[in-house]
Amino acid sequence: MYTKKIYFSGGDFHELQAVFLPVPGVTAVRTGYINGEGDVDFPAVASGRVKAYMGVEIAYNPKKMDISQLMDLLFGVVNPYVPDGQGKARGAMYRAGVFYGDAEDEPQVQLHLNFIANRGKVPAAGTAGLIVNDPNSNPKQARQLWALAKPLQRFQPAEAEHQDYLIRHPETETYIDFEKLRAYVRF
Repeated sequence: MYTKKIYFSGGDFHELQAVFLPVPGVTAVRTGYINGEGDVDFPAVASGRVKAYMGVEIAYNPKKMDISQLMDLLFGVVNPYVPDGQGKARGAMYRAGVFYGDAEDEPQVQLHLNFIANRGKVPAAGTAGLIVNDPNSNPKQARQLWALAKPLQRFQPAEAEHQDYLIRHPETETYIDFEKLRAYVRF
């Protein structure tokens, strides 16, 4: 089976992995560090000592799923108008972003982000029912798009304890309301 890969960041990478794992057409999701320099690990990235974005690598079957659908889901749970993070996950390493490994994906990614940047006033976080109100968001910044669109330079998988974290630790408090997400997406 032919698969492609796309890389997303935005908030807690454990939550992003849990969002995309059950999506039809997605064949694998790994947490990791995007565009980091040198060997990176969780403490180095989380402290800001090493610059990298915490995110996920998504392998998908392009005959069953496309980048636009995946980006719609990403921006349904990650607010691209909030700088550097979501919920309690704050800092440059948690910034929303789309990183593409294939140059052929760049036009579609750019088009999608241009659409998001130019659409009308953004509803308050949580109104779509997918994300919870974010006390750190500033309504005056609602029109400023903070999400990145960049070529992938490097992806390093996160340590084993960060893979499938929410499956192994279902009691973990999350920013994303997964029950509402499942009802909305119906997968």
